Amino acid sequence: MGLDIRAIDDSDLYDWTLALRTGFLREPAVQDEEIEFRRAKIDLSRTQGAFDSGTGRCVATYRSFTQEITAVGGAAVTANAIANVTTSPTHRRRGLLTRMIGNDLRAAKERGDLLATLIAAEYPIYGRFGFGPATWVSDWTVEVSRTGLDPRYSGPADGGSTELVDCPTVAALGPELYERVRAVQHGAIDRDKFWWQQLTSRTPGYPWTEPFCVVHRSPEGSVDGLLVYTVQYAWEAGQPQNTATVQDLITATPAAERALWHYLLSVDWIARVETGHRAPDATLPELLPDARAARIAAYTDFLWLRPLDVPRLLEARSYPIEGSLVLGVHDPAGLTEGRYLLETGPDGASCVPTTESPDLYLDAGELGSLWLGDASAVRLTALGRIAEERSGAAARADLLLRTPRRPWCPDTF
Repeated sequence: MGLDIRAIDDSDLYDWTLALRTGFLREPAVQDEEIEFRRAKIDLSRTQGAFDSGTGRCVATYRSFTQEITAVGGAAVTANAIANVTTSPTHRRRGLLTRMIGNDLRAAKERGDLLATLIAAEYPIYGRFGFGPATWVSDWTVEVSRTGLDPRYSGPADGGSTELVDCPTVAALGPELYERVRAVQHGAIDRDKFWWQQLTSRTPGYPWTEPFCVVHRSPEGSVDGLLVYTVQYAWEAGQPQNTATVQDLITATPAAERALWHYLLSVDWIARVETGHRAPDATLPELLPDARAARIAAYTDFLWLRPLDVPRLLEARSYPIEGSLVLGVHDPAGLTEGRYLLETGPDGASCVPTTESPDLYLDAGELGSLWLGDASAVRLTALGRIAEERSGAAARADLLLRTPRRPWCPDTF
């Protein structure tokens, strides 16, 4: 039987959605409301399906869309975001992803996107397509009784305030606050109206629990923090054992972050808090008097990057010092293969193709890992993933590329 890979049209949307749900092991049933939501959300011209010519069934799915990601220094960079990648169990190991991602990356390169992004469901898959892990996240479980925080907490001591609000208020105030946060948080991605819709209202095809919502206001009255959480209600032997799960917590100031954590960890009847995906160097757990009240529930790679235009990508970010580096980039797909001279300074950078001998030789995926400043060229060299052609080049790369705070992508997609 043949397999036809193509951009879907509106008549394919039901079958494509059914294949998506099947691939993600969700209930294989599609409601009309979900189709309408996806019809409004996705760009059909960038949505691929693989169809079995014998049965007509959609057996693999793939979608991309335009995204902005914040570079080191605050520039917003245009990316080709990849999502909804599935293959039905009956059609694995037939090269369907290879063909779909190859089509998409070539189109993104021609379109002028600087890089591609994705959240990898499984670690081994995407390295062979030129992606590398560029951000990590930490999930914490906090035992409230052990934190050492004053349970009589009644609000911030600096003149700020916390306020319970409803979901429509979050939908109204959240986007402006998030844009302020995104502008200074390298690794953060943009949030569209559908993202806010899924956070604040029941969305077809997605589970939903009405959340509690809190905003933090600075002493001057401006909104500088937002907390959205749900509660799993449970009592054991006459004692409350409720768990609060953070759906979103974004703050523009350290004071707002401390205040919102203190608020949540002081709510009566909450025995533990699941923090969701936090930055790997977030202020938890050290903001607690007893840091051991928080334990790591998960620490994992999160956002993966794939360079598509090396010169523009390296010129888009900032650098702390003057320096130069010649990078030899290996790319089996041929999208970024070459040698590049990077010259940096606090006022900007230039990156151009060169014939000079490389200081470092690396695959495109390793460059993706280095771009946001988290990965260490010295460590990747020790792992055998970067070849140091000139002594000291890896250490010099770390001086140019690494950042004081680690990048963080708050959102999945």
